[in-house]
Amino acid sequence: MEKTPNPILIVLAFFSIYVIWGSTYLLNKIAVTELPPLMLASIRFISASILIFSIARILKISLRITKRQLLNTAIAGFLFLAFGNGVVVWALKYVDSGLAALEISAQPLVVLLMMRVFERKKIYAMSLIGILLGFIGIFLLVSQKELIRDENTVIGMLMVFVCMVSWSYGSIFVSKANLPSNFFINTGYQMLTGGIILLIGSFTFGEVWTSPANWTQSVQFSMIILIVFGSIVAFTSFNYLLRVVSPEKVATSTYVNPIIALALGWYFLNEQISLQSIIAAIILLTGVYFINTKKKLTLYSRFYRFKRK
Repeated sequence: MEKTPNPILIVLAFFSIYVIWGSTYLLNKIAVTELPPLMLASIRFISASILIFSIARILKISLRITKRQLLNTAIAGFLFLAFGNGVVVWALKYVDSGLAALEISAQPLVVLLMMRVFERKKIYAMSLIGILLGFIGIFLLVSQKELIRDENTVIGMLMVFVCMVSWSYGSIFVSKANLPSNFFINTGYQMLTGGIILLIGSFTFGEVWTSPANWTQSVQFSMIILIVFGSIVAFTSFNYLLRVVSPEKVATSTYVNPIIALALGWYFLNEQISLQSIIAAIILLTGVYFINTKKKLTLYSRFYRFKRK
């Protein structure tokens, strides 16, 4: 008999991916101004995994998983964290946090196109409108002259888009992969494997590591919030939602994250929000709405749903 998901947990999980993840762009931006990006992400995810496993041991939750599950968590850790997040952190050296979040808000468009390619799913009229608006919004966002003049910013935004593709494919992979049934443990292993990959990448690229004692207070605070809330709380919530609700509902976080990121970047970092960026945001998020509208819920059915015993 299927166990009905706890509605309170679902609400709290959505709050986590809405608000907490919306703020991680600002926190990563603050931290990456002083720390090498792969080092930053590696410390964040390995520390989070150690905390998760420690809490699990205290609560007497088994850490045992199969070899297949370990391999799948490593794949997910790479797609979501090592590449999907680590490279975004690198890109934040050159891209405003709000613009990065706004660009990533096009993820439902990428998921939709991937589902068409891999699952041969029909794309309905409302979704086609959403795709068109999404492309227009992205074009307006990345075609701003002040961005194009800066080569590093162009490269940064291109890498953000590639990371979004990685994250989108990771979501499809996770929806069907054999992973640990405990969402907390699942998160822990993804964090550990993703963090190790980032650690190897950091040393490979010759990043210089520094002691946390030498970090400024703002970076120390940002890292603590990223580890505890951005990694453990929000990512566990994300893994939970991928298994118990349909993907168009999970994807609604893309409406909220860029708004929070834009507002925080403007308030705390004095990031400029141009009129063209505002227009692009309105068009892009409208497109995301059309893609996620309930009039074509069947398009997303089965993905991210947990096959309960």
